[in-house]
Amino acid sequence: MKIGVPLLALVLVLTGAGVYLFTQRDQFGSALPLLKLAPALIEDDLPFSVPDGFAVSLVSDDVPGARVLGRDPIGTLVVSLTSLGTLVALPDADADGRIDSIETILEGLDSPHGFTFLCDPTPVEGSPLQGCRLYVAEEGAVTSYVYDADTRTAQFDEKIADLPEGGGHSTRTLLPHPDGRLLVSIGSSCNVCEESDERRAAIYAIDLSTKEMKPFATGLRNTVFMAIEPVSGAIWGTDMGRDFLGDDLPPDEVNILREGSWYGWPWFYGKNTFDEKSRPGVVPSFVQDASPSHLDIPAHSAPLGLAFVPEDPPRVAGARGGEAGGWPEDMWYDLLVAYHGSWNRSSPTGYKIVRFPLDARGMPEGPAVDFMTGFIGESGIYGRPVDIIAMPGGSLWISDDRAGAIYRIRRI
Repeated sequence: MKIGVPLLALVLVLTGAGVYLFTQRDQFGSALPLLKLAPALIEDDLPFSVPDGFAVSLVSDDVPGARVLGRDPIGTLVVSLTSLGTLVALPDADADGRIDSIETILEGLDSPHGFTFLCDPTPVEGSPLQGCRLYVAEEGAVTSYVYDADTRTAQFDEKIADLPEGGGHSTRTLLPHPDGRLLVSIGSSCNVCEESDERRAAIYAIDLSTKEMKPFATGLRNTVFMAIEPVSGAIWGTDMGRDFLGDDLPPDEVNILREGSWYGWPWFYGKNTFDEKSRPGVVPSFVQDASPSHLDIPAHSAPLGLAFVPEDPPRVAGARGGEAGGWPEDMWYDLLVAYHGSWNRSSPTGYKIVRFPLDARGMPEGPAVDFMTGFIGESGIYGRPVDIIAMPGGSLWISDDRAGAIYRIRRI
């Protein structure tokens, strides 16, 4: 659904309503203009375009630096505010798509980013929600908390693992592996280098019973987000390519993360292209050992959150040819990726959510298509999408760390 208001007119209307324009530096120190939208008008005048049959609305614009999204054991939306060192809950008791309040679960943390909830499948004291743990990835550690979903409170339990600190790429993200281990992503300390700490530029697996941490996949410059492909159960992850090879190199990537595999960084990128600029000379013999990217993304798009569209039969037959209330069948299992956007490209790229049509084997089935655009326009950069959650019922939730906002896209 395209917003039928010309961008210039929208800016003038919002300016008259008390909107202000300011700059905020991204994680690399580049100044980017940001339009702060007036809450009174934002519901009807969001500057976004989404596919026909969908609508976008604002959930909150009071979550500064919103990064990772998740759901607690009873479905409450939770988001990490990494720059503020907090984790907050956004309850919506009547499920109307508007939050009731913003409640702090944890504060005073060291750049908290990824988090996940795991509950003991065996009921404790008659309640299936007792025995739940909240795991949080800070820059230098993974810690666990005893979590109460009814009160949305967390009590420190123990440190699970130490993680490397310092250098670049400080975000750490968690994903429960189907076999019970906990995966944690750790970015490189540099743009391109040979790491002295083998834990950098890798995904590690933590055995929660022994606290032992072992490498799962390596040679990944900065795989900030991971997701489980619903058909095969494979782990997929986005990865950002190195900088300073020009506007169009190297491609950013989506990789299928197989245990024990090496993905080439810092020697190779994309489909095992040798990085001649940083590694001049003869291509090393171990090129055959590198796993190539699964999907290539335009350079400097900065892919972050990724989600697979769920199989979602319609809840109500009749309207829209019997497809009302759920994701269209031709989108089932497709991949959605948030492009956070470039910071050092001569002409900006990214700043949108893109859908990759996939076949039953997870292979690309045609070119990628835009799903949500409008984060950047003639008047500057309005926002930068970070994480996405695809829910049944044709519902998508998006965090935006530039505007400090969360949006909801729904099927209409």
